[in-house]
Amino acid sequence: MNIHDRRTTVMHPDNAWHLSHWYEAPAEDPAVPEVYTYTDAISYAPGHEVRFHSSSTAPRWTLQVWRDGLKPTLAHEAKDIAGEFHAMPKAAYRDGCAWPVSHRWTLPADIASGFYRVVSTCDLGNGSQFVQHHFFVVTPTDSKPAKNRFLLILPTSTWLAYNDWGGANYYDGIDGATGKQFSPVLSIERPWTRGLVWLPPGAPRLCDTPKRRPLEAPRYPTKEWAFTNGFAQYYASAGWAQFDRHFAVWAEREGYDFDIITQTDLHYRPGILSRYGTGVIVGHDEYWTREMRDTVDAFVEAGGKMARFAGNFLWQIRFENDGRQQVCYKARAFEEDPVRNTANKHLLTCGWEDPAVAHPGATTFGVNGMRGVYASWGGFAPRGSRGFTVYRPKHWAFDHTDTHYGDILGEDAGIFAYEVDGLDYTFRQGLPYPTHEDGAPQGVEILAMGPAVYVEDEYAGEGFRYYLRDSGLANKAKRLSGSTSPEALQKHRYGSGMIVSMPRGKGEVFTAGSCEWVMGLARNEFYTEQVTRNVLNRFLGD
Repeated sequence: MNIHDRRTTVMHPDNAWHLSHWYEAPAEDPAVPEVYTYTDAISYAPGHEVRFHSSSTAPRWTLQVWRDGLKPTLAHEAKDIAGEFHAMPKAAYRDGCAWPVSHRWTLPADIASGFYRVVSTCDLGNGSQFVQHHFFVVTPTDSKPAKNRFLLILPTSTWLAYNDWGGANYYDGIDGATGKQFSPVLSIERPWTRGLVWLPPGAPRLCDTPKRRPLEAPRYPTKEWAFTNGFAQYYASAGWAQFDRHFAVWAEREGYDFDIITQTDLHYRPGILSRYGTGVIVGHDEYWTREMRDTVDAFVEAGGKMARFAGNFLWQIRFENDGRQQVCYKARAFEEDPVRNTANKHLLTCGWEDPAVAHPGATTFGVNGMRGVYASWGGFAPRGSRGFTVYRPKHWAFDHTDTHYGDILGEDAGIFAYEVDGLDYTFRQGLPYPTHEDGAPQGVEILAMGPAVYVEDEYAGEGFRYYLRDSGLANKAKRLSGSTSPEALQKHRYGSGMIVSMPRGKGEVFTAGSCEWVMGLARNEFYTEQVTRNVLNRFLGD
């Protein structure tokens, strides 16, 4: 536990955490023992060497590597490592730390694929320890077909997008001429900010609060808790600890066999996926390269099955320097992205549905990010159902659930929340259908859905403070409708989150388009668990 002396600071009544940007960085004070570690790659094959890069103001420190999951196991330990201090570069968030190697470990040839959590600790001298968490993934190497297992693809590009260690991510930062901009280029060669890799039990989620009573002020418990306990401002938005670990633990408990790779592996080693019959992605997968999508599309066309229990499929990104840097200019792409006026303008790092790219996510996963977005937190539909309303209960996904038309699936576990994906749709005889005006392919079937919004509804009360407010509504309207007129803003104000199923080529795609689906598994919610089993069992059995 990281404990320091109490500090005193000034607060003005108009100060609020959501009006400020804080980020994690080393103290770099010889009187403050600390240790930070990162690895030279995000994933490794068995038999390869892992190089750990560190900076420490403590004289000695300890490194442990745990294979995380249902029953975490210690895989490696190095004690009494000599501490060496190395300054954090000013733009470490963009260029990396360039610290020297502090420790090396050659992975055993028979080490299992999985998520490996790196724990660096040193004594603070007051009876407590400074603790820092990092990770790497061990990929599968067996070239034999693995049709009886699924491949879990970790959305590590989204994790990196929210990692503001050293000063910046894709949302806030100290970049640019003013020192107040997000950085469109992020480095993988730095530590992960606190909370993305590990969280203590009970750390709040974005949508954990009870539904607000009338006229009550909005609450953002994750921001409050992070500020109070010294965790990252964006810890609840992405990461293994908040999303993917819940699924991995559940799948192990259920007896499923699976291997793990990162999105970086999917990009650079597309052949891995083709050995499996089923690919799975969960949680928050907001950022993808075109190459990743091409790999998934080819896999499904050839007969593969993709199960996506995730939300917010939104931005195209690029990798540079062999994956050591990730690029996304977002709304600034049209003025700043170097590829904007080149032959590679199709790689512009903006939204997939933007006319400049015109490659809607629905063609890959059956839903679009810009047609969904926020639900069940802050001022975003705060008293919504927090579950999916079922419209096609006879679909195989609902087998053995006793689900009926109009039932709310997963409400007790709050699975319809945070960020969701949907489609343009219409109703006929009480059933939803895609309009296909947003690029949704033929064959997409809407099984269940719920309402989402792009804007926080603000009630003007004394002491009320809203977080995202109108978010990116104006940019969305401008890019999709070419206008920010009141009519255009109204057109794009609302969205939806959906469960969909669609065939593609010889394969099949199932998407439950919500980041919080995993909480139905973590909280043992009957309907969420059974639908997940139905999908996995069907895909693995075909």
